[in-house]
Amino acid sequence: MSTLVRSRARMAALALSAVAVLALGTTATTGAAAATAPAKQGPTSVAYVEVNNNSMKNVGKYTLANGGGNVFDVAVIFAANINYDTSKKAAYLYFNDNVQRVLDNAATEIRPLQQKGIKVVLSVLGNHQGAGFANFPSQQAASAFATQLSDAVAKYGLDGIDFDDEYAEYGNNGTGQPNASSFVQLVTALRANMPNKIISLYNIGPSASRLSYGGVDISSKFDYAWNPYYGTWQVPGIALPKSKLSPAAVEIGGTSQSTVASLARRTVSEGYGVYLTYNLDGTDRSSDVSAFTRELYGSDAVYTP
Repeated sequence: MSTLVRSRARMAALALSAVAVLALGTTATTGAAAATAPAKQGPTSVAYVEVNNNSMKNVGKYTLANGGGNVFDVAVIFAANINYDTSKKAAYLYFNDNVQRVLDNAATEIRPLQQKGIKVVLSVLGNHQGAGFANFPSQQAASAFATQLSDAVAKYGLDGIDFDDEYAEYGNNGTGQPNASSFVQLVTALRANMPNKIISLYNIGPSASRLSYGGVDISSKFDYAWNPYYGTWQVPGIALPKSKLSPAAVEIGGTSQSTVASLARRTVSEGYGVYLTYNLDGTDRSSDVSAFTRELYGSDAVYTP
């Protein structure tokens, strides 16, 4: 891989326990209605959390010194997987032990964030088994997986789905190579299933370059798209307004504070509406976080354990 590719541990994509097949048709309520967070003007801040190592609760521990608003607006659970059942020759949604733990403990891991006004999204990632978003062989197969995704959102009271087309290893287990229709059919079906939820695109992999088919362009079906290369500036190649794009991407504690600040300044000066961060952990990162909040919101960040 290029040295630009983010430093996510591949272990995040590996199966850690027995398959967790999603039980369809059940739902969970989201608990108390979200509180109204103090007003904050500026770009949407996104935090990916590696839940193999860290708690989602960390996202809610940062506020702005000026005004008390949440630093982060969207928290991403990283990551569920798209796996492949060789006997059924079908893709299915899989949760490793740590993802399943977060979902099963939504009352303590997810609801507190939502009650602060922070959206919680589930990222879905390839798992080396040949199944990916770009190689569904039929509309029926794509729609079936879209139903698994939307059912998971409903069951666990989540706010949406994030697509990350890495580590699929297309062709493994006799699966097909990426085709033109697959991702379009998947996203179209998912948007129909959850018209008011977030769908975001981690702008990498075969799916990211296959956004139109048969006269249908799915670009407008995404709420956000972001650069996947930490420490860099790269405008996602998708026809969305600047307000929905994050050309900046940083790894908290892994990207220098000077680069973090520079990318935040550029986000504001060029009029983009999203700022992506990765790998928020459980230590006090207020210095790293303040490096971008000063530029985005004119305020330091405060960490409250």
